[in-house]
Amino acid sequence: MNWQDICALEDINPLGSRVIAGPHGDIALFRTADDEVFALDDRCPHKGGPLSQGLIFGKRVACPLHNWQIELDSGNAVAPDVGCAHRHPAKVENGRVLLALKDLAACA
Repeated sequence: MNWQDICALEDINPLGSRVIAGPHGDIALFRTADDEVFALDDRCPHKGGPLSQGLIFGKRVACPLHNWQIELDSGNAVAPDVGCAHRHPAKVENGRVLLALKDLAACA
């Protein structure tokens, strides 16, 4: 994978997000309470709501429009809702957030 340095981990608040421009639209970077970082298209699969503005809890984000819960590690909506926000490989190394933008990771 072609990893790109995006920002310092500290640039994303714990239980917060940051939006970057991706090749096919905005990408939301999410930071959990455990300092894990996940990246999803900033678009809820339900009505296109901005996931970056949702509440993060555990490894999920709640869409601010209709409270759909999306798994950060897969992009899948939590049942009974059905849908998927495309995810992008992300990791933290030496305090830096790295993202692989070229390879879109499909939903499981």
